[in-house]
Amino acid sequence: MNTELPTLAVTGSTGGLGGRVATLLAAAGVGQRLLVRDPSRAPTLDGAVPVPFAGYGDHDSVVAALDGVTTLFMVSAAEDADRLGLHFAFVDAAAEAGVRHVVYTSFAGAAADCTFTLGRDHFHTEERIKDSGMDWTFLRDNLYLDFFPYLVGEDGVIRGPAGDGVVAAVTRDDIAASAVAVLTEPGAHVGSTYVMTGPEAITMSQVAETIAHVQGREVTFHDETVEEAYESRKRWEAPDWQYDAWVSTYTAVAAGEMAEVTDDVLRLTARQPMTLAEYLARQ
Repeated sequence: MNTELPTLAVTGSTGGLGGRVATLLAAAGVGQRLLVRDPSRAPTLDGAVPVPFAGYGDHDSVVAALDGVTTLFMVSAAEDADRLGLHFAFVDAAAEAGVRHVVYTSFAGAAADCTFTLGRDHFHTEERIKDSGMDWTFLRDNLYLDFFPYLVGEDGVIRGPAGDGVVAAVTRDDIAASAVAVLTEPGAHVGSTYVMTGPEAITMSQVAETIAHVQGREVTFHDETVEEAYESRKRWEAPDWQYDAWVSTYTAVAAGEMAEVTDDVLRLTARQPMTLAEYLARQ
């Protein structure tokens, strides 16, 4: 067993969420090994050691990279037709490597039959982790509030079949701070599922109104039909599963599956999560 490297491993450190988590851990003086495909892209952080591996689906490199790890922060893989298979392979290899505790970034409302198609992958990944014999903690993230400004088209319109459904979106900063609270004291969170949300649930019309007010521009929401949503997204060439994911993001909002507001961020971080208006004002 490798006892020279840190026993906490972080995936996704070159991305938006994993990078935030790694940065906060370093600021707290926590040693970590960063699992990365290309060590040259890993962030340079005190106490952080880049460890190369060939991706979630490469069994041997995962087992080698996780040798000696006790706690693993597993950021969900990039959207892919075989993401579930990659997750399963990674979880199985982590268990084989001797990892004791997995902290996994899942999705709010994850279920075998949830409306958001990619949320089903998260549910089955959770089940695989539970069946692995490793301890677990799940952070079920609502939609990233950070992405809402990018939903606005060039014409100032947000389009999607969300109806008057509400969504309790949350910033990546608040998720990262919550993850660090778990990773620095993992034993206190074994078997816990936290639902990461912002402090409010708002409609897409309210999202548009807030962006318009804070950014001083005209923004509106157009409630597409499902058929219109598929057609409008055909301007981007993508596989069918990707179109399904894009559209079901909105239909899940319409179905009320992202409406739950929790105090989990506050409980973990001792601070209130940001609202959309607060987030936009800081940009």
